[in-house]
Amino acid sequence: MPEIPETVRETLRPYLAQVRKLFGDALEAVILYGSAAGGEYMPGRSNINLLLLLNRQDMELLKQYATLHKRCQKEQIVVPLFLTQAELKSSLGLFPLEYLEIQDRHVLLAGRDPFPELRIDLKNLRTQCEQELRGNLLRLRQRFVEGGASTEAITILLPLSLTALLPCLRGLLRAEGKPNERSSDGVFKAVQQLWGVDCTAFQDALQLKRGIIGPGPAEAPRLFDRYVTSLQLLIEGLDRLSA
Repeated sequence: MPEIPETVRETLRPYLAQVRKLFGDALEAVILYGSAAGGEYMPGRSNINLLLLLNRQDMELLKQYATLHKRCQKEQIVVPLFLTQAELKSSLGLFPLEYLEIQDRHVLLAGRDPFPELRIDLKNLRTQCEQELRGNLLRLRQRFVEGGASTEAITILLPLSLTALLPCLRGLLRAEGKPNERSSDGVFKAVQQLWGVDCTAFQDALQLKRGIIGPGPAEAPRLFDRYVTSLQLLIEGLDRLSA
Protein backbone atom coordinates (compact mmCIF):
# COMPACT_ATOMS: atom_id res chain seq x y z
CA MET A 1 0.00 0.00 0.00
CA PRO A 2 1.48 3.39 -0.98
CA GLU A 3 2.45 5.77 1.79
CA ILE A 4 0.25 8.83 2.22
CA PRO A 5 2.24 11.88 1.05
CA GLU A 6 3.52 13.92 3.98
CA THR A 7 1.73 17.07 2.79
CA VAL A 8 -1.56 15.14 2.83
CA ARG A 9 -0.82 13.78 6.31
CA GLU A 10 -0.22 17.30 7.56
CA THR A 11 -3.48 18.50 6.03
CA LEU A 12 -5.51 15.60 7.39
CA ARG A 13 -4.20 15.70 10.95
CA PRO A 14 -6.28 18.74 12.07
CA TYR A 15 -9.10 17.74 9.71
CA LEU A 16 -9.55 14.36 11.40
CA ALA A 17 -9.66 15.99 14.82
CA GLN A 18 -12.38 18.37 13.63
CA VAL A 19 -14.42 15.63 11.97
CA ARG A 20 -14.26 13.40 15.06
CA LYS A 21 -15.40 16.29 17.24
CA LEU A 22 -18.25 17.23 14.88
CA PHE A 23 -19.72 13.78 14.20
CA GLY A 24 -18.94 12.15 17.54
CA ASP A 25 -20.48 8.71 17.93
CA ALA A 26 -22.16 9.01 14.50
CA LEU A 27 -18.76 8.52 12.84
CA GLU A 28 -17.78 4.91 12.09
CA ALA A 29 -14.86 5.37 9.70
CA VAL A 30 -12.87 7.90 7.70
CA ILE A 31 -11.38 6.56 4.47
CA LEU A 32 -8.96 8.27 2.12
CA TYR A 33 -9.19 7.21 -1.53
CA GLY A 34 -8.12 8.42 -4.95
CA SER A 35 -4.70 9.70 -5.95
CA ALA A 36 -3.63 10.56 -2.38
CA ALA A 37 -4.08 6.88 -1.50
CA GLY A 38 -2.99 5.47 -4.84
CA GLY A 39 0.55 6.71 -5.27
CA GLU A 40 -0.07 9.35 -7.97
CA TYR A 41 -0.83 12.40 -5.83
CA MET A 42 0.44 15.74 -7.16
CA PRO A 43 0.74 18.52 -4.56
CA GLY A 44 -1.15 21.62 -5.63
CA ARG A 45 -2.94 19.74 -8.42
CA SER A 46 -4.64 16.67 -6.93
CA ASN A 47 -7.70 16.71 -4.71
CA ILE A 48 -8.00 14.88 -1.41
CA ASN A 49 -10.95 12.47 -1.60
CA LEU A 50 -12.61 11.06 1.51
CA LEU A 51 -15.47 8.80 2.50
CA LEU A 52 -17.13 9.30 5.89
CA LEU A 53 -18.96 6.20 7.06
CA LEU A 54 -21.76 7.13 9.47
CA ASN A 55 -24.18 5.12 11.58
CA ARG A 56 -26.96 7.54 10.66
CA GLN A 57 -27.65 10.39 8.29
CA ASP A 58 -28.19 13.61 10.23
CA MET A 59 -28.91 16.74 8.21
CA GLU A 60 -28.03 18.98 11.12
CA LEU A 61 -24.55 17.47 11.25
CA LEU A 62 -24.19 17.95 7.49
CA LYS A 63 -25.15 21.61 7.88
CA GLN A 64 -22.40 21.99 10.46
CA TYR A 65 -19.96 20.19 8.18
CA ALA A 66 -20.77 22.73 5.45
CA THR A 67 -19.17 25.40 7.64
CA LEU A 68 -16.10 23.21 8.13
CA HIS A 69 -15.91 22.55 4.40
CA LYS A 70 -15.46 26.24 3.62
CA ARG A 71 -12.10 26.01 5.38
CA CYS A 72 -11.23 22.52 4.10
CA GLN A 73 -11.68 23.27 0.43
CA LYS A 74 -8.75 25.68 0.61
CA GLU A 75 -6.65 22.58 1.33
CA GLN A 76 -8.14 20.83 -1.75
CA ILE A 77 -10.28 18.53 0.37
CA VAL A 78 -13.39 17.93 -1.70
CA VAL A 79 -16.81 17.24 -0.19
CA PRO A 80 -16.68 13.65 1.14
CA LEU A 81 -19.00 10.80 0.34
CA PHE A 82 -21.37 10.50 3.33
CA LEU A 83 -22.59 6.90 3.57
CA THR A 84 -24.06 4.56 6.14
CA GLN A 85 -23.16 0.85 6.20
CA ALA A 86 -26.64 0.02 4.88
CA GLU A 87 -26.35 2.49 2.00
CA LEU A 88 -22.91 1.19 1.11
CA LYS A 89 -23.98 -2.45 0.99
CA SER A 90 -27.26 -1.82 -0.84
CA SER A 91 -25.57 0.15 -3.64
CA LEU A 92 -22.61 -2.15 -4.39
CA GLY A 93 -24.19 -3.48 -7.58
CA LEU A 94 -25.27 -0.02 -8.75
CA PHE A 95 -21.87 1.68 -8.56
CA PRO A 96 -19.31 -1.10 -9.03
CA LEU A 97 -16.78 1.18 -10.73
CA GLU A 98 -16.65 3.70 -7.89
CA TYR A 99 -16.53 1.10 -5.15
CA LEU A 100 -13.86 -0.98 -6.89
CA GLU A 101 -11.72 2.14 -7.19
CA ILE A 102 -12.06 2.78 -3.47
CA GLN A 103 -11.56 -0.86 -2.55
CA ASP A 104 -8.36 -1.05 -4.62
CA ARG A 105 -6.92 2.36 -3.67
CA HIS A 106 -7.77 3.49 -0.15
CA VAL A 107 -6.29 4.07 3.29
CA LEU A 108 -8.24 3.78 6.54
CA LEU A 109 -7.69 6.93 8.60
CA ALA A 110 -10.04 6.21 11.49
CA GLY A 111 -12.52 3.54 12.61
CA ARG A 112 -13.15 0.14 11.06
CA ASP A 113 -12.52 -0.54 7.37
CA PRO A 114 -15.58 -2.09 5.64
CA PHE A 115 -13.98 -2.60 2.22
CA PRO A 116 -11.87 -5.76 2.70
CA GLU A 117 -14.99 -7.81 3.41
CA LEU A 118 -17.21 -6.30 0.73
CA ARG A 119 -18.13 -8.46 -2.27
CA ILE A 120 -18.80 -6.09 -5.15
CA ASP A 121 -21.14 -7.39 -7.86
CA LEU A 122 -19.34 -6.96 -11.21
CA LYS A 123 -22.22 -7.81 -13.53
CA ASN A 124 -22.92 -4.13 -14.28
CA LEU A 125 -19.28 -3.05 -14.38
CA ARG A 126 -18.76 -3.11 -18.14
CA THR A 127 -22.07 -1.33 -18.80
CA GLN A 128 -21.23 1.41 -16.31
CA CYS A 129 -17.77 1.88 -17.80
CA GLU A 130 -19.18 2.22 -21.31
CA GLN A 131 -21.80 4.70 -20.12
CA GLU A 132 -19.11 6.76 -18.41
CA LEU A 133 -16.93 6.74 -21.53
CA ARG A 134 -19.77 8.00 -23.71
CA GLY A 135 -20.70 10.65 -21.17
CA ASN A 136 -17.07 11.75 -21.03
CA LEU A 137 -16.98 12.20 -24.81
CA LEU A 138 -20.27 14.11 -24.89
CA ARG A 139 -19.14 16.47 -22.11
CA LEU A 140 -15.83 17.08 -23.89
CA ARG A 141 -17.61 18.23 -27.04
CA GLN A 142 -20.07 20.44 -25.16
CA ARG A 143 -17.47 22.13 -22.98
CA PHE A 144 -15.08 22.55 -25.89
CA VAL A 145 -17.73 24.66 -27.60
CA GLU A 146 -18.65 26.45 -24.36
CA GLY A 147 -14.98 27.35 -23.93
CA GLY A 148 -14.78 28.86 -27.38
CA ALA A 149 -12.40 26.13 -28.57
CA SER A 150 -9.64 28.09 -26.84
CA THR A 151 -6.26 26.83 -25.65
CA GLU A 152 -7.26 27.72 -22.10
CA ALA A 153 -10.42 25.60 -22.35
CA ILE A 154 -8.47 22.64 -23.75
CA THR A 155 -5.86 22.74 -21.00
CA ILE A 156 -8.65 22.63 -18.42
CA LEU A 157 -10.85 20.07 -20.17
CA LEU A 158 -8.29 17.38 -20.93
CA PRO A 159 -7.05 16.86 -17.35
CA LEU A 160 -10.66 16.75 -16.12
CA SER A 161 -11.60 14.23 -18.80
CA LEU A 162 -8.54 12.10 -18.05
CA THR A 163 -9.35 12.05 -14.33
CA ALA A 164 -12.72 10.49 -15.18
CA LEU A 165 -11.29 8.28 -17.93
CA LEU A 166 -8.68 6.40 -15.90
CA PRO A 167 -11.12 4.65 -13.52
CA CYS A 168 -13.18 3.58 -16.55
CA LEU A 169 -10.14 2.07 -18.22
CA ARG A 170 -9.22 0.21 -15.04
CA GLY A 171 -12.81 -0.99 -14.79
CA LEU A 172 -12.85 -2.23 -18.38
CA LEU A 173 -9.63 -4.15 -17.80
CA ARG A 174 -11.14 -5.66 -14.65
CA ALA A 175 -14.28 -6.63 -16.60
CA GLU A 176 -12.03 -8.46 -19.08
CA GLY A 177 -10.40 -10.39 -16.26
CA LYS A 178 -7.07 -8.59 -16.59
CA PRO A 179 -4.74 -7.90 -13.63
CA ASN A 180 -5.40 -4.72 -11.70
CA GLU A 181 -3.05 -2.00 -12.97
CA ARG A 182 -2.30 0.59 -10.31
CA SER A 183 -0.20 3.03 -12.37
CA SER A 184 -1.67 5.16 -15.14
CA ASP A 185 1.12 4.18 -17.53
CA GLY A 186 0.38 0.51 -16.84
CA VAL A 187 -3.30 1.09 -17.61
CA PHE A 188 -2.52 2.77 -20.95
CA LYS A 189 -0.17 -0.02 -21.94
CA ALA A 190 -2.73 -2.71 -21.11
CA VAL A 191 -5.52 -0.89 -22.98
CA GLN A 192 -3.33 -0.47 -26.05
CA GLN A 193 -2.40 -4.15 -26.02
CA LEU A 194 -5.97 -5.36 -25.50
CA TRP A 195 -7.93 -3.10 -27.83
CA GLY A 196 -5.22 -1.74 -30.15
CA VAL A 197 -6.06 1.89 -29.36
CA ASP A 198 -3.18 4.34 -29.51
CA CYS A 199 -2.99 5.80 -25.99
CA THR A 200 -0.33 8.41 -26.76
CA ALA A 201 -2.86 11.24 -26.51
CA PHE A 202 -4.02 9.94 -23.11
CA GLN A 203 -0.40 9.86 -21.96
CA ASP A 204 0.12 13.42 -23.21
CA ALA A 205 -3.00 14.54 -21.36
CA LEU A 206 -1.52 12.96 -18.22
CA GLN A 207 1.67 14.95 -18.77
CA LEU A 208 -0.48 18.06 -19.09
CA LYS A 209 -2.30 17.22 -15.88
CA ARG A 210 1.02 16.75 -14.09
CA GLY A 211 2.24 20.12 -15.33
CA ILE A 212 5.07 18.57 -17.31
CA ILE A 213 3.90 19.96 -20.65
CA GLY A 214 1.98 23.11 -21.55
CA PRO A 215 0.80 23.03 -25.16
CA GLY A 216 0.54 26.38 -26.90
CA PRO A 217 -2.09 27.70 -29.31
CA ALA A 218 -0.80 25.53 -32.17
CA GLU A 219 -0.34 22.23 -30.32
CA ALA A 220 -3.36 22.34 -27.97
CA PRO A 221 -6.01 21.83 -30.69
CA ARG A 222 -3.98 18.96 -32.17
CA LEU A 223 -3.72 17.31 -28.76
CA PHE A 224 -7.46 17.74 -28.25
CA ASP A 225 -8.19 16.17 -31.66
CA ARG A 226 -5.89 13.22 -30.95
CA TYR A 227 -7.42 12.68 -27.52
CA VAL A 228 -11.00 12.76 -28.82
CA THR A 229 -10.10 10.46 -31.71
CA SER A 230 -8.56 7.88 -29.35
CA LEU A 231 -11.60 8.05 -27.10
CA GLN A 232 -13.92 7.58 -30.09
CA LEU A 233 -11.90 4.63 -31.37
CA LEU A 234 -12.04 2.96 -27.96
CA ILE A 235 -15.82 3.36 -27.79
CA GLU A 236 -16.22 2.04 -31.35
CA GLY A 237 -14.01 -0.94 -30.53
CA LEU A 238 -16.12 -1.78 -27.48
CA ASP A 239 -19.25 -1.47 -29.61
CA ARG A 240 -17.90 -4.01 -32.08
CA LEU A 241 -17.13 -6.45 -29.29
CA SER A 242 -20.66 -6.05 -27.91
CA ALA A 243 -22.35 -6.52 -31.31
